[in-house]
Formats: sequence, structure tokens, C-alpha cells
Amino acid sequence: MIKQPPYLKNNDKIAIVCPAKKLPNAINEAIDILKDWGLQVEIGKTVSGSHHQFAGTDELRAADLQQYLDDPSIKAIIAGRGGYGTLRIIDDLDFTAFEKNPKWLIGFSDITVLLSHVFAVLETQSIHAQMPYTFDTSSAEALTSLKNTLFGHSIVHTYESQFKNREGNAEGVLIGGNLSLLIAVQGSVSEMDYTDKILFLEEVSEHEYSIDRMMRILKRNGKLNQLKGLIIGAFNDLGEESIPFGQTPEEIIWELVKEYDYPVCFNFPTGHIDDNRAMVVGRNVALQVNKLNVELKFL
Repeated sequence: MIKQPPYLKNNDKIAIVCPAKKLPNAINEAIDILKDWGLQVEIGKTVSGSHHQFAGTDELRAADLQQYLDDPSIKAIIAGRGGYGTLRIIDDLDFTAFEKNPKWLIGFSDITVLLSHVFAVLETQSIHAQMPYTFDTSSAEALTSLKNTLFGHSIVHTYESQFKNREGNAEGVLIGGNLSLLIAVQGSVSEMDYTDKILFLEEVSEHEYSIDRMMRILKRNGKLNQLKGLIIGAFNDLGEESIPFGQTPEEIIWELVKEYDYPVCFNFPTGHIDDNRAMVVGRNVALQVNKLNVELKFL
């Protein structure tokens, strides 16, 4: 049975840690926003940590996250930023206390590793959403969706796609995150079960050929034919090709899933963009896809 951490209430404590890359600047504005939401904010050692490109050594980053996983007074943990590094520490974490008292884990990008792990191993929901590093450029809608998700308010995302969708309706459990990190955890205990799920994907700073390769890995591993629905978020800041690949990310993905009959939507507001809406990994959702208009409702 999928577990849902308790929603936050006024004066609850939330911790900020950096399990991956180090922060290049202060996040005072983000801390103020969290406090304005009525939360107490604990700052992990990794928020000011530095070891090469990481927010401290692997040992420090694991210990920092472990401290707040174990602390019953902390009701949610939000990653300061992504980058790379969570995969290096995921197997050093002990989720015994977390399993007894689940709390919200929040982040996106590299934090996909953590979100995927807690759903795959512990069947616990988490939140793919903006992080303090991205708060200052975030759309109001993205931040509001995170706040509403944390405090248990109803969430419905609607938008208009710029790429023609495959119409249809689907209901099921939402999984997903950053494409390259989902590929990175395949074959490990951190890999989610894709069967009968609604999958969302996003990616940044990759070449088209790399996106093609990763999507073909998913297809060859039987992931894409098991889905109830597919949500394609932002695939942005693409790497330049010396010889054009010839397909956009949307065209690559459509070619690989056009033989199936489940609804597919493109340009969803999730990923490395200002309007990065909160997505609850492990939550039942209802997806309604029309030719250009999309509604995702969290049940």
C-alpha cells in the first residue's frame, strides 16, 4: 500500500540539505519564502558545504541527509539544488526511521534518484518540485503548487501544449522525473515499477541523440508499452549538434510511442523551467488530454 507522509501545518519544521552539487550563492530569499509559509527552517551543513563540485564529501552529504531522515521533529526535507551526486550516497542511507515516520522529500533533477528510491523501496510518496536554488526565478504558479501540495490543498494542473497531443483519459499512479536519472537507476533497487503507471519525464542540456538513446532504452526494457499515460515536460537547453540530428525531443518521443494507445501530452509545465509545477510521485492522478489542452488532477 502506498504511504503518504502527513501534510504540513503551521509551525512545522522543514530541513534544507544539498545531497548533490554545491550552492553557488546564498538562498536567503527561499528561506524567507518558506518562513512566510509558516514553517520553521533548519539549515543542513551541506547548504554551505563544498568539496570539488559537491556540497561536501560523500560522507558529509550522506550524514547531513541522514540526520534529518532520522529526526522526528522534521516534517519535510527539501534539496537545495540538484546537479549530480545523489547516486553516490543513496546506498549509504538508512531509511529505518523514515519508514516508521515518513516525511515529504522534495526536489527535482538529480533528486530524482531519491524520489525514485523511496517509492521503489518504501512505497512512499514524494514531491518533484522547485528547490531553494530555483525559487528566485520560479513562477508564482510553481511555488504555489508546492505550498498547496505540502499543506494538503487540492492540486489541478492545466495548460495548453504547443505540440499535438494524443487525446485520451487515464487514471493511475504517477511516477517519473529526470530522464537520465531514471535511466541511471534502472536495474537497481531504486528503479520504480512502470506497470500501469502514468509516467512524466523531463530533461535538460542533453543532445537529441542522447534523448533518442535513453528513450530507446526505456522502450527496449519494456517500460513504454506498460504505461497508462505519458506526460512529457520540458526538454530544454539542448546541446548543439555539429550535424543536425533531424528530430526534436517531441518528435523522437512520439515516434517511439505512436504505436500505443494511451494518452500522451507534451510541453507539460515540469522540469528545468521557471514554471516547474509540483508533481506528487506515487499519487493517484486523473489525466485528461485533448489535442492541445491538458488537465492533470491529483486525487
